[in-house]
Amino acid sequence: MTKNVLVLFGGQSPEHPVSIVTAAGVLNALDINHYTPIPVGINPDGDWVLAGTHQPAGGEWSVATLINEQPTAVTHTTALSDELPEVPATNRPVALRKVNSETQLIDLDGNIIAVIDVVFPLLHGPNGEDGTVQGVFETLGIPYVGAGVLASAVGMDKHFMKIAFQHAGLKVGPWVTISDAAWRSNRNGMLDEVAKLDLPLFVKPARGGSSLGIRRVTMLSELEDAIEYARQYDPKVVVEAGILGREIECGVLDGANGAEPKASYPGEIVVTDDLEFQFYDFTSKYQSADSAELSCPADLPADVTQMVREQSVRAFQAVDGAGLSRVDFFYTDDEELVINEINTMPGFTPISMYPQMWQRTGIEYPELIDTLLELALQTR
Repeated sequence: MTKNVLVLFGGQSPEHPVSIVTAAGVLNALDINHYTPIPVGINPDGDWVLAGTHQPAGGEWSVATLINEQPTAVTHTTALSDELPEVPATNRPVALRKVNSETQLIDLDGNIIAVIDVVFPLLHGPNGEDGTVQGVFETLGIPYVGAGVLASAVGMDKHFMKIAFQHAGLKVGPWVTISDAAWRSNRNGMLDEVAKLDLPLFVKPARGGSSLGIRRVTMLSELEDAIEYARQYDPKVVVEAGILGREIECGVLDGANGAEPKASYPGEIVVTDDLEFQFYDFTSKYQSADSAELSCPADLPADVTQMVREQSVRAFQAVDGAGLSRVDFFYTDDEELVINEINTMPGFTPISMYPQMWQRTGIEYPELIDTLLELALQTR
């Protein structure tokens, strides 16, 4: 008997379109002999919308079918087009409720659409990756893929994430956190504090993802505008000193039945641009297939490869991770490994870095999805 999987995507964050693309990839790779997918999108208004009303007879999911559009001859399942997709408005939203021991997906009239066995949340950014929706699942007592409430919140907040890493003995680059209150009451003082960091600087929303809201600052005269730009995404801002080094990523997959988590081969992001400190931004990740490449296994000394894998697992455990995470590092010319961040719900399309690293480590995309669902059902 198959289990019903609520595949949840969209959401109320700037990463809404990325989530839709991710969902299409997962749905096409889901083992329908074991799982029955129930795709639901969250639109920008926060309504939950039953998806797939125009699913093709052949069963191929696309961005168009997930947002209830008639598919065209060419659909985008693994990358974003210039016109970003969006879960549509609805006057017939769906919802979850708990009745006795069942978690039910219901329509506006209370009719049961499906009894949900497990949730695969493919939500990126605020209200999806930060512990909020995970709290909903915990309240309902339903198993779900990925990190729990605390790990999601810590992994989303770059300030507390860095503190957790430092406590775990991982090397973190210099940074300054600017709270909303500090910026409003002591703007000049915060600018002076940031000015102590070495240029270039990276100004980031503290609780954001997919490189949205980030600016690279090469002159202090650019700093105030960059902070105001980041504040459009989050009133709390983190300013980091730029670190000259190779960008190394590593996937972490939780262990089954209490076993230790394991790490993939490290991968290296190569942005195909010769600008120093060029960073892997939203366009590079999702809209320009030729602007960045993944080299995996990364060309690193054997001892450094082992160090990346060990430190990735340590970072995962430092935030109390579960299910999956991607951990990002800089490997400097001085042969130092500096941790940048952990992503508790990394991009998960077939061409995303996390699935690619595991594919090159020996776990194919469909198997990875199946493993994550099994972990969720085992541990929650």
